[in-house]
Amino acid sequence: MNPSVAATGGTTDDPIRLGTMLYTLVEPHRGHEVAYNRWYERDHFYAGCQIGAYNFAGARFVATADLKARRVPSPGTPQPDAGPVADTAIGSYLGVYYVLAGHHDEWNRWAVDQVNLLHAAGRMFEHRDHVHTGLYRFEWEHRRDPDGVPAELTLDHRFPGLASVFVEASGAGGADAVARLYREELLPELLPGSAVATVLAFTPLPLLADAPGDVPRDMTAGARTLFFFFLDDRPDEAWEGLLGRQQEALGDAGVGRISFASPFLATVPGTDTYTDRLWAEGA
Repeated sequence: MNPSVAATGGTTDDPIRLGTMLYTLVEPHRGHEVAYNRWYERDHFYAGCQIGAYNFAGARFVATADLKARRVPSPGTPQPDAGPVADTAIGSYLGVYYVLAGHHDEWNRWAVDQVNLLHAAGRMFEHRDHVHTGLYRFEWEHRRDPDGVPAELTLDHRFPGLASVFVEASGAGGADAVARLYREELLPELLPGSAVATVLAFTPLPLLADAPGDVPRDMTAGARTLFFFFLDDRPDEAWEGLLGRQQEALGDAGVGRISFASPFLATVPGTDTYTDRLWAEGA
């Protein structure tokens, strides 16, 4: 592979290409977190997505109480301009699924029909709330290392940390101006020597009209870019610098703002790890 292509995330000749992504952020009801975790990873993770055609990768992440406290905006902060998450104090579990390029419509039709069938069969979990569920088109990637982990393998690589960052574009340049800022200035400066191995950029796609009714629709997503920062380590130590530099660059360029950002840890499948750390004592 051409090192310059790998480092900047250009097009390759690999036959398996990431096309679209499902992002689903969910909050289990207190007292039901262990049951929710087991239901999701042992049933719904597979029955709702992974067994479908063209769904080639999936992974789950968790935001413990200490990680939620680092979110932008901070939990409890009033938000005059609503972003993808109205209440940043909730949304403990994140599920991410990758769909093969060129097959989004087929996969999406199957996925909606499948989840509606699971609802009818009583195989859903009542004690949880959808915080943000959305479909996103993969736009580009940027890798720290010349032969780093490509987009298609980022979920299977099992990175220990993930930073999920939503940016709302402002001004005439829209999402294109945000992309130029990140690709040409911010990421080449930010990634070398950092814990960030691979960055992926996505833009929103609409849900189908007959998607399950408990999944809220987001009507404000038009000028949004979602960034995934895959980290070689826990997100704790890198978080302040990672977010601060983005906020500074966006403000200086006047092209957008961060509407929601959250650090996550990879879950440990087959265990109840982190289920006792979702909420602060007394919160």
